[in-house]
Amino acid sequence: MQKRRVVITGIGVLSPVGSGVENFWSALVAGKSGVAPITKFDASQFDSRIAAELKDYKAEDHFNSKDARKISPFIQYAIVAAREAVINASFRMDQADPHRVGVVVGSGIGCIRSAEEEYQKFLEKGPGRISPFFIPKMIINEAAGHVSIETGAKGPATCSVTACATGTTCIGDAFRMIQYGEIDAAFAGGTEAAISILGVGGFASLKALSTRNDAPEQASRPFDKDRDGFIMGEGACVVVLEELAYAKKRGANILAEVIGFGQTSDAFHSTAPEDSGDGAARAMAMAVQGGGFKLEDVNYINAHGTSTHLNDKIESLAIRKAFGAHAYKLAVSSTKSMTGHLLGAAGAVELAVCALAIRDQVIPPTINYTMPDPDCDLDYVPNQARKAVVDIAISNSLGFGGHNATLAVKKFKE
Repeated sequence: MQKRRVVITGIGVLSPVGSGVENFWSALVAGKSGVAPITKFDASQFDSRIAAELKDYKAEDHFNSKDARKISPFIQYAIVAAREAVINASFRMDQADPHRVGVVVGSGIGCIRSAEEEYQKFLEKGPGRISPFFIPKMIINEAAGHVSIETGAKGPATCSVTACATGTTCIGDAFRMIQYGEIDAAFAGGTEAAISILGVGGFASLKALSTRNDAPEQASRPFDKDRDGFIMGEGACVVVLEELAYAKKRGANILAEVIGFGQTSDAFHSTAPEDSGDGAARAMAMAVQGGGFKLEDVNYINAHGTSTHLNDKIESLAIRKAFGAHAYKLAVSSTKSMTGHLLGAAGAVELAVCALAIRDQVIPPTINYTMPDPDCDLDYVPNQARKAVVDIAISNSLGFGGHNATLAVKKFKE
């Protein structure tokens, strides 16, 4: 069958640099860092004491007191992002067939904080004090379930969990459902709220986090020779995807067109990327070529760019492997230099960056880039946003377990 065209018509974002699409985007273009000392718990005993927390989020601004208690933060973030996406897209379920609207929203970790809190209750007061809301607060599929309840979407409501590639694979799955006619529209993305004792402690034990505690705003420095680890972030992004004719029929404002999705596995290691970068390179090629375009047509890559030694080195290698000589003509930036790493939400947030870069023809920078690394020798748009022609952009996500996923988007043309 002929594949149907899929477009982005709405975006909702909660991020450490600002919530709401325009606040988020203006902060990125200005090169604003969202990294600061951790406030969610006492991190004084930890090697890494900094994170990119949501600074402008209060549950009571969005939920009544009862719902705020029984719905965990990662689910709350997804709901709030979906609400904004619906408004941003001017999407009305009462004018749609809800059975033809799906939800694909995932998380890398879910509510690890609830596990901490309920186990502490068990230790102190016994099993009878474990909350009946514990399981629905913790399990990852509840984000998609609550977005379905919130929006009234009655098509497939599901999630992918592929670690730091989760947001990308969720949007990719929704893209394919629409492409092949299973549904006409979807709310898709990722959400994360894992800045907690076990969340930070676990990654710190892996020696994956930056310990630049005295200079938090300078700690996330992707592709820089002095990078020393990533910064944990939190937030959510949900996009509205629609089949082109469906979107045009209702007069939707089209932000960008999704043209391809590629996913591969390294089949190599539980946390480290495979040395050759082959898996990531294949995912990039699949995403672009699946849309009928050449790799040389790509103008911008929003890199996974975590600020860890291995990721940035191998991703740079993978870009060179996929694009050949064209790699040196591409603009590549990592917005994780500002937002930190939103784990399961990262890919969705970064796809939104690609759509907004296409909309405004502006590429956000990689901040804190001061010392070039011979292993990372591409154009990383250092420190300042750049006006540029962006017709096709791709977003990379590389997750623990060897998950590689890439989405490709282009400027919409009839």
